[in-house]
Amino acid sequence: MKSKIILIIGFFLMNFSITCNSSVGNELPRTDKGTNPDHAINIQSSQDLLILTTKWASEFTYLHPAIKVSVTGIKASEVVDLTGQEGNLFFLSNDYYSRIKNESLWNMVVGRDAIVPVINMQNPMLEEINKYGISSEGFFRLFSNPENKEWGILLGNTQKLPVHYYQINDPSIKSVIGDFMNIDPDVIGGITSESVGQMISTVQKDPYGLAFCRLTDILNPDKKGFIDNLTILPIDKNGNGRLDRFEMIYSDLNTFMRGVWVGKYPSSLCRNIYSVSSKTPANKNEIAFLKWVLTDGQQYLNQNGYFDLVYSERQAKVDLLTDNKIYLSSSDENSPFKKTLITLIVIGVIAFLAVMFLRFFKNRKETKPEKIADTTSVFDENSVLLPKGLYFDKSHTWAFMEKNGTVRIGIDDFLQHVTGPVTRIKMKTRGEKITKGDPLLSIIQNGKQLTIYAPVSGTIISYNETLNTESTMINSSPYSDGWIYMIDPSNWLREIQFMIRGDKFSAWLSSEFSRLKDFFASSAMVGPLEYSHVVLQDGGVLKDNLLSDFGPEVWEEFQTKFIDSSK
Repeated sequence: MKSKIILIIGFFLMNFSITCNSSVGNELPRTDKGTNPDHAINIQSSQDLLILTTKWASEFTYLHPAIKVSVTGIKASEVVDLTGQEGNLFFLSNDYYSRIKNESLWNMVVGRDAIVPVINMQNPMLEEINKYGISSEGFFRLFSNPENKEWGILLGNTQKLPVHYYQINDPSIKSVIGDFMNIDPDVIGGITSESVGQMISTVQKDPYGLAFCRLTDILNPDKKGFIDNLTILPIDKNGNGRLDRFEMIYSDLNTFMRGVWVGKYPSSLCRNIYSVSSKTPANKNEIAFLKWVLTDGQQYLNQNGYFDLVYSERQAKVDLLTDNKIYLSSSDENSPFKKTLITLIVIGVIAFLAVMFLRFFKNRKETKPEKIADTTSVFDENSVLLPKGLYFDKSHTWAFMEKNGTVRIGIDDFLQHVTGPVTRIKMKTRGEKITKGDPLLSIIQNGKQLTIYAPVSGTIISYNETLNTESTMINSSPYSDGWIYMIDPSNWLREIQFMIRGDKFSAWLSSEFSRLKDFFASSAMVGPLEYSHVVLQDGGVLKDNLLSDFGPEVWEEFQTKFIDSSK
């Protein structure tokens, strides 16, 4: 038997090496210094994206020198109908894309831009603005009354300080602002500047100045911060009259860009960057280039003041490209050395597989077959431990009073089932005072984290030091070895009146499962494709450790829409 297997493998190796030597490097036709049309990618870019598109082209060409990428600018008037311009890819900003009349063109979003309100750092109301923010309703109140522009109107108080609103005659920006304020753009008015540069310079000098512009217009030359004496005016996105913790994204450029990425900035002020073609791309190099733009090329969006797509969105777009295999050329694609090297690698891999194959048959004779466990676990109300004698809080924490009067607290089994394995915990130290509803600790999973709130008030006597090295104790023993703190309570009798116990906990847990399903069904960050990985096919049953499959954007949205909303 062993001899037959070796003969079969030898025959397969011989044929496979011949195939490799004849086909390696021939996925694309050879080029003569990159002049072959099959190797050329012709890109036309809107003027405002020219620097970004040129960067993409140069980096891709550096990685794949046999593929020649040319980039030229295109005027806004030339994008009305691109039907006849076959053989070209177009990278267009929202302003240009909106001019296209032919709805049958192929398009794909590859990045995003943002329109931001900017003010002078010397604004006398800056402290109050940073505390309360300005809602879209506040802007509506200001601009629906052009004769009375005061900062008090924006902030909803009696301040009579004037607002000097500056604008440029750019219909696309006016349209975005109008959508944000839910107002006719022509009503907005303002002091018109000749150019963006002049408008920005004027606001830099005017403490009462306010303007809307693209984010890239206020970045300093190294793209690592804002230009001098300007800051983005914070927006009260949920319109509750203050800047909540999750809305505080305006302290620096990186924080702001991350906030836009995870949906903390109004979507009406964000604009798309499109890749457009007269028909679905079929050229192998074009498809390879587009896939690279959606993956490794996304880093250059941030460097140029734009926003990259979230991972799940990028992956979905890559999957939509018709060619699942990326074909790339290189200058030495047919070199004998490369052929030999690849052949040796293939032989080595197959030899390894042959050894494993033989071992498998040997072990199969010596051992009885074992039943393969089902790795898919269902998460439902029967999965959650419900120990008696504990008080549970809506923050998914629990509390238990010991005989000596101290209170032990931790997180509940429901939450650890949602997050999956915890890789690190950020805890407070001994002696710190905590107040019910204030941040208690952060549970972290590979950089993604959730902030959990205190169920009761008191002073921390000790914390579970074991969790510093064995954080998964929270998952395996949330109610015993995985406890978090021992505290000296300051208002125990009153605060336990607002906690949940016994039969009421089962009813409340049922509502939490409904709320959890609603979150994943309606989340802006989780589309149908991603949700299919969380919900099993048989009737919408939740999968255990369901947050583990998602990136930080979903964790942050879960924080704000599920954890924070229960406070």
